[in-house]
Amino acid sequence: MRVTWITDDKHAPSIVEYGKQPGTYSAKVTGNHTSYRYFFYSSGKIHHVKIGPLEPGTVYYYRCGGSGPELSFKTPPATFPLEFVVIGDLGQTEWTTSTLTHASSRDYDVFLLPGDLSYADTNQPLWDSFGRLVEPHASRRPWMVTEGNHEIEIFPIIQPRGFKAYNARWLMPYEESNSSSNLYYSFNVAGAHVIISMIIPSSMFMADSTRIYDNKVDPCGPMYITIGDGGNREGLALTFENPASPLSLYREASFGHGRLRMVDETRAQWSWHRNNDSNSFSADEVWLDSLSTSAACWEIGGDEKEPPKSIGDDEL
Repeated sequence: MRVTWITDDKHAPSIVEYGKQPGTYSAKVTGNHTSYRYFFYSSGKIHHVKIGPLEPGTVYYYRCGGSGPELSFKTPPATFPLEFVVIGDLGQTEWTTSTLTHASSRDYDVFLLPGDLSYADTNQPLWDSFGRLVEPHASRRPWMVTEGNHEIEIFPIIQPRGFKAYNARWLMPYEESNSSSNLYYSFNVAGAHVIISMIIPSSMFMADSTRIYDNKVDPCGPMYITIGDGGNREGLALTFENPASPLSLYREASFGHGRLRMVDETRAQWSWHRNNDSNSFSADEVWLDSLSTSAACWEIGGDEKEPPKSIGDDEL
């Protein structure tokens, strides 16, 4: 687990103390730190400390910098079942708070944020306020994130390289997964292999489609879920193409979050939870079966078999 925090004190040490009992820290790890400048803005001291090895399904208590408040987090399980919370376009609005509250009202193991985090869009103090906003949630479960178009923050000639703030603040395990960039990586958790990369959709809505391959319905193809509207300030995508594509089975413009519950190696459940005033309303769900268990999706020719159609690591 990597712990990241920011201090105004430039002399604060990059250490994390942790243990299995409150107030008792049996381990202490020293990490590293970084900072960055963006025009007239100077970030605080950004600490990154990787701790472990850790036991699965275990609550750890920890504190950062040798002092300060005690926090706690729970590691993911060693085996299935495993549950992800999935939220895109999080932002910093009242809807953001509602979405995070609803997502945390039921336990989960890993938080996936596929792009568009703070909506700072070059206004760097918004990265700091975003950190304060998500800290109560991001300090308790692993957050695995990727960048979106709002993280690019490019100014031609003056600031030609993008993702400066994102790369400094949200360090993901790209080196551990043999990636050459913090912008794409993969990780293993409880028997699941997760590949993280950025794809910018043309609109923000949630649509779980039937299985598709080569732009056609194919029972042996992968399933695509486009998700957004965690709380972005741009509002909901209220305009849809009509008539709807036959490849799209469900479309909805609402703020909310998704959950992917992997029961075992062969079954998973996807559900979309719409923000409904003070409650979270389950608006859509679908059960998924692994193609590896479907005999119909194996092309048999003589004694040879070809696996179902899929996207491999080397194709992303």
